[in-house]
Amino acid sequence: MKMLHIDSSALGAQSVTREISAAIVARWQDAVPGLAVAYRDLDACPLPHLSGGSLAKANPTEVADAEGVLSQFLDADVVVIGAPMYNFAIPSTLKAWIDRVTVAGKTFHYTEAGPEGLAGGKRVIVASGRGGLHAGAPSDFVEPYLSRL
Repeated sequence: MKMLHIDSSALGAQSVTREISAAIVARWQDAVPGLAVAYRDLDACPLPHLSGGSLAKANPTEVADAEGVLSQFLDADVVVIGAPMYNFAIPSTLKAWIDRVTVAGKTFHYTEAGPEGLAGGKRVIVASGRGGLHAGAPSDFVEPYLSRL
């Protein structure tokens, strides 16, 4: 079984979502012998945001990097995502990663009823955290956004 562990907090050792996502991964490693875990730290190694050139696939290096990110996602059976809330939404580094794994014809396709996923069978676990007074507030766009993907 393969797991992909994604962290997106900019707070390093002070990050609650990094602590929670690491605990989730550790529990899975204890429970699943031979679990292979790939790790991606989106703060330490951010992906470039989409641009006209990346959408047009004009840069061969960017294309290869994007294909690597997509393959890593598709190969995973379980995906653990550390997703803090910054300014009411996910970090832009996490959005850049999502832009690389939501690819029409590979991870979803369009139907008359709307987009339909093609990467089913994965278990996705989101470790979400936020500071301040946001519990149950309509200003939280992290969980609604990530649950729609």
